Amino acid sequence: MQALWKQPAETEARCIRLLEDVGLRAAAQYLDRYPHELSGGQRQRVSIARSLAMEPKLIIADEPLSGADVSIRGQVLNLLLDIQRSRDVAYLMITHDISIARAFADRVAVMMKGELVETGPAAEVLRNPSHPYTWRLVAAVPKLG
Repeated sequence: MQALWKQPAETEARCIRLLEDVGLRAAAQYLDRYPHELSGGQRQRVSIARSLAMEPKLIIADEPLSGADVSIRGQVLNLLLDIQRSRDVAYLMITHDISIARAFADRVAVMMKGELVETGPAAEVLRNPSHPYTWRLVAAVPKLG
């Protein structure tokens, strides 16, 4: 496999571009920081930049929005959607959050105790669940009004 870059200066420039691509402006200031020096949203963005470094066609994201506050969740979700469109990346997202699945997924697969209980187009499965477990998950989502 051929390296994507060869020289330290090229590596640094590529890292800066990746950080800028995920919305971290003045990206060079993040190169020497430790994770504890970053906010939660900044850490999420650095993680996304790292996942893009090898230009994947598929990103597996396990609870990518867990622990993020509401404002950051929306920003990160929009960033993931932008990346999907601009880089033609597919996601396999693992989440317990039905509202994220509803907003993000084209297809869903619902698992209960390690077994697949329902699959299909997200809008169909989440609007009209056929398995009792899926129904309970959808019913547990808080509703406004």
